[in-house]
Amino acid sequence: MKALRVVFAASTALCAATAAQATDLEVTHWWTSGGEAAAVAEFAKAFDATGNKWVDGAIAGSGGTARPIMISRITGGDPMAATQFNHGRQAEELVEAGLMRDLTDIAEEGNWKEIVFPSSLLDSCTLDGRIYCVPVNIHSPQWLWLNNSAFEDNGLAVPTNWEEFVAAAPKLQEAGIVPLAMGQQPWQTTLAFQTLLTALAGPETYTKVFGDKDAELAAGPELTKVFQAAATARDLAKDSNVQAWNDATNLVITGKAGGQIMGDWAQGEFQVADQVAGKDYTCLPGLGVNEVIQTGGDAFYFPKVGDEAITKAQGELAKVMISPETQVAFNLKKGSLPVRGDVDLSAANDCMRKGLDILAKGNIIPGTDQLMSADSNQQVNDLFVEFFNNPEMSAEDAQAQFASIISSAD
Repeated sequence: MKALRVVFAASTALCAATAAQATDLEVTHWWTSGGEAAAVAEFAKAFDATGNKWVDGAIAGSGGTARPIMISRITGGDPMAATQFNHGRQAEELVEAGLMRDLTDIAEEGNWKEIVFPSSLLDSCTLDGRIYCVPVNIHSPQWLWLNNSAFEDNGLAVPTNWEEFVAAAPKLQEAGIVPLAMGQQPWQTTLAFQTLLTALAGPETYTKVFGDKDAELAAGPELTKVFQAAATARDLAKDSNVQAWNDATNLVITGKAGGQIMGDWAQGEFQVADQVAGKDYTCLPGLGVNEVIQTGGDAFYFPKVGDEAITKAQGELAKVMISPETQVAFNLKKGSLPVRGDVDLSAANDCMRKGLDILAKGNIIPGTDQLMSADSNQQVNDLFVEFFNNPEMSAEDAQAQFASIISSAD
């Protein structure tokens, strides 16, 4: 009996010690839709399994709303333990100011340079040879999502490309269906334009315009047809009348809209609604014209803190996020592609397989956040908010303003 009490006491002491070592980490992000919440829960579950505690700091309103709040807290001396940004230059000034933790040792221990694919994802986390973030997914905006029944029930074949989608639009309108769902968050209109540019003018043109800052090309005939297509998209979306991207996705899911130009994160909403890829909905990468994957996505940064326990738990979270098991569980729910090429994705659906095939072929382009500064990207956002919300603004005027922005972009 005495021995049993000793074992019990030792066990109790061990549990108490483990509990004492557990650390709460506040993690800020902008994942608040149904599909996003299901995905982020996988991160929380995996981190909690380490004995620590994920404290969710979701900020509603997408990145455009969340980022200024996150940055203000970090620069104001009230940092969270970890925070989401997109791949690219969004956190560049924070890193340069010495406010973000250097993860190089953890990355070297985990052999990130060998497992992260494509390498540009890790390059976007690197400044002066040091690694400051953990990439967690590949998100590409180059997709057109279609409700199959919206077309079939109205005697139309499900479109296979943008041209067929535009041709089917009048019949959808006659049936009271909005052809193109589009929300009013500023980044959505820019996303639609970038997707049209890549599909209709080609990935090389996209890279020259945003990467090389080729203002002459931006003002030329190749871009003229893109701006004309954007004007068509504006007309097709005029009756959409929703704000958030996931509300626009819901219009497609419920058959109130025929399609939506949106990133692969829309897939998470279809999954939550129990929709089956290839049966209930169709996904067209590159609008069915130029099948490429933009290697943007999400990464997590860890602000410097003075608490040793939090610093240790930050390292645990970074390792968890890029582990094979978490990469699979998270990305299957998120609709995105994993950042490592050595994971088992046998459970991937029809749309994810399309993305994986494109990625395997190397048909990739960088995201604009990887090519231009946050200020330059904001100028582009502002232009397309005005263009898509002002039918009086001509495609010609919009193109001229766009070329001017590109000429001074950095």
